[in-house]
Parts: sequence; C-alpha cells; structure tokens
Amino acid sequence: MCLTLGLAPFYPPHLWGKLQMLVRGELVRPIDWFDLVLHGTPWAALILKAAVSLKEK
Repeated sequence: MCLTLGLAPFYPPHLWGKLQMLVRGELVRPIDWFDLVLHGTPWAALILKAAVSLKEK
C-alpha cells in the first residue's frame, strides 16, 4: 500500500511534493491537506507498526 498509494504518481512521488509544499508553507488549499493525509497514511501506519513490533522484541 505504501508503494502504490503512498508514492502514486510515481514520478515525481506525490507525497514528496506535498511534503515540500508543507515545508515551504504553500499547503493552504483543503485539497492539498486531503492529499497529504491520503498519501501519508500508509507510511504513518507502516512506521507505527514497525515501531510497535520493535518495541515488543
């Protein structure tokens, strides 16, 4: 899911563009925030799952 939804479209990765907009302060439209959440959720879930799995060991 991270590779398909998180990076689509693949060149350039959509999530990367949204993160750059966030850093520059250009993320102002609601659709941009929705895109950031939509494309970032699989990555956040993956990182959270990895952290929980590592903590259990």
